[in-house]
Amino acid sequence: MADRQQTLHLVEIRASDFTGHISIKEMVRGPMDSEEDAILPLFLLLPLPIEELPGWCGSVVERAISGRPTLPSEVGIIICDITTPASLDEMAKQAAIVLNCVGPYRFYGEPVVKACIENGTSCIDISGEPQFLELMYWKYHQKAAEKGVYIIGSSGFDSIPADMGVIYTSNKINGTLTAVESFLTINSGPEGLCIHDGTWKSAVYGFGNQNQLKKLRNQSNLKPVPIVGAKLKRRWPVSYCRELGSYSIPFLGADVSVVKRTQRYLHENLDQSPVQYAAYVTVGGITSVIKLMFAGLFFLLFVKFGIGRQLLIRFPWLFSFGYFSKQGPTQKQIDAASFTMTFFGQGYSHGCSAENNKPNIRICTQVKGPEAGYIATPIAMVQAAMTLLNDVSNLPIVGGVFTPGAAFAKTKLIDRLSRRGLEFSVISSSEV
Repeated sequence: MADRQQTLHLVEIRASDFTGHISIKEMVRGPMDSEEDAILPLFLLLPLPIEELPGWCGSVVERAISGRPTLPSEVGIIICDITTPASLDEMAKQAAIVLNCVGPYRFYGEPVVKACIENGTSCIDISGEPQFLELMYWKYHQKAAEKGVYIIGSSGFDSIPADMGVIYTSNKINGTLTAVESFLTINSGPEGLCIHDGTWKSAVYGFGNQNQLKKLRNQSNLKPVPIVGAKLKRRWPVSYCRELGSYSIPFLGADVSVVKRTQRYLHENLDQSPVQYAAYVTVGGITSVIKLMFAGLFFLLFVKFGIGRQLLIRFPWLFSFGYFSKQGPTQKQIDAASFTMTFFGQGYSHGCSAENNKPNIRICTQVKGPEAGYIATPIAMVQAAMTLLNDVSNLPIVGGVFTPGAAFAKTKLIDRLSRRGLEFSVISSSEV
């Protein structure tokens, strides 16, 4: 990592006024774990005309640091043009860590990664785009290792709860964890649920370019990770989870890709037993299932064609049945929202061989937190950065491009997250 004595602690934000406020507030809110936990000054990269930036930044920062008299009254702000390599280089030279929130990452992410590596700066992003994440590994892992910097993707709601949740479950089971299913439940208040269309756009482009991801994986020619114990059976596209009393469908985000990459890393580099993983999202009753089926059919049909993708991007509210919009959620919707990710794990107790035997131990754990996109994501991103700054001895020995689980498996990130409202807990554990 770059010499921190010569650099600034840094955050990069591309967002609305509200998102910028939330992200900065998370970075300066107290109490901090240590004085080093204050990330100031700030770097902001925003979709605003340049003449509007000083006033916008001043307003957001002033609101974010209100109530924190121990912080400096003036916060330095660096304005950077992401389309200009020289501007990115100048920014990266001044940073210890860049927190990159500029998406969709398939369009805007790589120049930031490249500039950070070339200038000896670590970088954290909140991408939920498997193609971008895997491509960055293959293109830049060796270069990042040579520079001694850490490039850590998917460090927001995608996919810290899932990735660190599997690691937490593995640490808590009284034996060897071999398989996990996770079920994501999104809770909303009386005004319902809404997600900003930035996530929708990433999904449209991701599904529209699935062939590129398949090609990338075929070219990688990786050896299969060994399956330990009984093979995890995949559920039907629509299945009923009796434990949660809800129908579920496969979760189509980045979690499976990220967790599998983490398990490969832990197996190949730390000689840990790999964990099989499948991810689902609960959808409630049969009415919700039917509604989502229609939305899914429209989406999969339109996303195959250029004009279809244009329509999906232009009218997110219509094609998502109101779940996504260009305006995003209201403050009331955010305040009332929360998530629960429940993990059902199975494995083998100490002394019981996984070969030719059925799993004889089960465990249920949970990760619970506030609204996923605007509250939990800044918490996860900032605490990942704090861990990267202050828990260096427990990071991988050399730099590179990592998943959160690969980078933070041995650190105290889970403790940090729990203190900030992302709670990890064991619900039950038993031998069968």
